Amino acid sequence: MYLGYSLHENEWDASGQRVKKNHPNSTRLNNLILKKKAELSDTLIDLQTQNTDISLNSIRKKIKPKGENSFFTQAGQFIENMRKEGKYNRVKTDETRINHFRDFLDGADITFPEIDVPLLNRFRAYLKGTRRVGERTIINHLIVIRTVYNQAIAGNIVDQKHYPFGKGKIPIKFPESLKIGLVPKEVKELEQLDLSDNTYYNHARNIWLTSFYFAGMRISDVLRLKWSDFHDNRVHYTMGKNLKTGSLKTPDKIVTILAQYKNEPQKHDLIFPELKVLDDLNDGYNVQRKISYAVKRLNTALAEVAGRAKISKPLTLHIARHTFGNISGDKIPLQMLQKLYRHSSITTTIGYQSNFINKTADDALDAVLEMD
Repeated sequence: MYLGYSLHENEWDASGQRVKKNHPNSTRLNNLILKKKAELSDTLIDLQTQNTDISLNSIRKKIKPKGENSFFTQAGQFIENMRKEGKYNRVKTDETRINHFRDFLDGADITFPEIDVPLLNRFRAYLKGTRRVGERTIINHLIVIRTVYNQAIAGNIVDQKHYPFGKGKIPIKFPESLKIGLVPKEVKELEQLDLSDNTYYNHARNIWLTSFYFAGMRISDVLRLKWSDFHDNRVHYTMGKNLKTGSLKTPDKIVTILAQYKNEPQKHDLIFPELKVLDDLNDGYNVQRKISYAVKRLNTALAEVAGRAKISKPLTLHIARHTFGNISGDKIPLQMLQKLYRHSSITTTIGYQSNFINKTADDALDAVLEMD
């Protein structure tokens, strides 16, 4: 069991199993060793009291081996598990957040019980003052620490009593974010814009419109669409985020878009070209990596398209989803929107759609201002 200290060989009494007096902190270190031995002895007695048949593995599980109580050891395992599951985007972002925590600690390791409320409040101040990040980014950093901490609790690596999150401790609550979508006039301008001089700008617009026409389909699902997903005038697909399956009517506008890709080189039965460069679509990590690169390039093109269409709002692939929410407003029942968005909970749909329902508030404002 590593206690976090190291000695020169001439400072250690091997036969007496103690620190020699020539070490400046010999008394305190020897007391620490005795204290840890007493704790381990108590643990063994507890195990014997609870169960007469004690295996070596059960002792090892109770008495943590070197490094297990280290936050960064567990964080490394957390990242590696996501890498094996093919979660490229989360590996990339969460690894950066863990490194920010390490930088805050000046590169030092830390045990789970040491991650307490005062330390996390200092980390929050560091992120805001030194890293100059917003509240939403700060919360995302804390969520990573909380997730690793929860996994350590589940693995009996740290006691629940040390948990620094929750009521009266460190709260995890996202601030409300502003969601802005295009209005029908802007969508029409985008549809009618002449992009015959630039095939990639036209392709980026096609991807955006496909997402919008399919009720704000996520870009990762758009780029995975295959020709075999379309039959009986419907698209049948499984959402990558939550594995929910379903189908949607194929609008005529989609048919027009798909016709532009009929004569493109075929691979993996994919419609759009972004993932055709991959040999294995089952390699989740590389698929997500390629999608991430594609999104950056497509969003750069869409910024140029917005300028040509004289659209002042940000035009990104994610805005296609917001645009569908904005135009649908309160015209579509929430239960139907839940189905279209493929949300697992109606509460998620209510929270999302509340960003775009303004009629009641607008009517109330007019009632006050129209005083004639």
